[in-house]
Parts: sequence; C-alpha cells; structure tokens
Amino acid sequence: MLRIQQLLIPAVLLGCLTVILLTSLVYQPEKVNAVTLSNNDANILTQSGSSSNCAIAASYPAAVRQWCSLIDNYTQEQNLDPDLIAAVILEESSGNALAYSSSGAVGLMQIMPRDGLATGFSCGSSPCFSSRPSMDELYDPEFNIAYGVRMLGSLYRKYGNVRDALLAYGPANVGYYYADIVLRIYARYK
Repeated sequence: MLRIQQLLIPAVLLGCLTVILLTSLVYQPEKVNAVTLSNNDANILTQSGSSSNCAIAASYPAAVRQWCSLIDNYTQEQNLDPDLIAAVILEESSGNALAYSSSGAVGLMQIMPRDGLATGFSCGSSPCFSSRPSMDELYDPEFNIAYGVRMLGSLYRKYGNVRDALLAYGPANVGYYYADIVLRIYARYK
C-alpha cells in the first residue's frame, strides 16, 4: 500500500500541474489588479432579498444555471453574489455534479473529501481533509453547493476580500492564478 501511495502521489501532482498548464494555455488570464478587486468587493457581496427569478446572470451556460435555486438559497445565507458561485462552478466542474478531478476533488464546487484519493494527503502528522465530508455527501448537488458556499463565505470573512478568499479556496501552490481565473469568469458573465 505504501509503495502504491509513493507512486500515486507524484502521478496526481503531475496530473494537477498538467491541468494547470493546459488551463493557462486556454484561458491566458490577464493580471488582475488587487487594489481594484478589494475596492470592488462590495459588488461581489450581495444583500439581495428572496426572489422567484434566478439571480444568476442569464449569460451563464444552462449547465450552471440549472443549479440556480440552490445557489440563490445558499448565497443569500452567506451574503455572497450568486454570480460569484456560478463562476466557481463553471471553472471547477462546468456544472457537472458528478465531476471528479485527478486530485480527488468532488462535485460541482470540486471540494476535497475526507475519503478517496484525499485520504493519502498528509498535513504534518494527520490527514489534511479528515474533517471534510465524504465523497458520497459531496456528490449530492445541494450538499456540495451548501458546503462550498459556506466555505467560501467563511474564507471571505477571514481574509476580508474575495481574491484572497478564492486564493485559499482554490488549489494550493498556484498563487493567485486560480482566483484570477474565477474573477475573470465572474466579470465576463456578470
């Protein structure tokens, strides 16, 4: 088992780096000005009341908009803009509730579970994701969106701005690359 882990972890890391490289070739993100973003955070947060209409911009693909009622519900709870969560879902899974990444992330918002590949990831002397939900829980679209929105809302409150919250939410060791991709999607579809 240890030998398999020794082979699997470098393979997973290489796979992640390949995905990052290919994504950079497709998106070619522009640098995002952190000062501009911190000044615009109020636009990304929302105080919207309940509405029977979808609060996600109509320009988002149907694969993302199909989750509108769940996104609307949980973003109101966390005081986040539904379009921000739609941008995360578009980047992470393209709206596919059964998405599973080569790193082991699961579902619409690509959350690392406590089981599966993530079991082998150690942070110091303990598993990194032991307090996370299971893969089965994260494959449930409502649970995945609720958990992901709460996680991003918590990170926003911790860091005080959306770009840093997205930095903490996204993959490790890519700097602001992931955050800038999501913010670029958010700006494109808003």
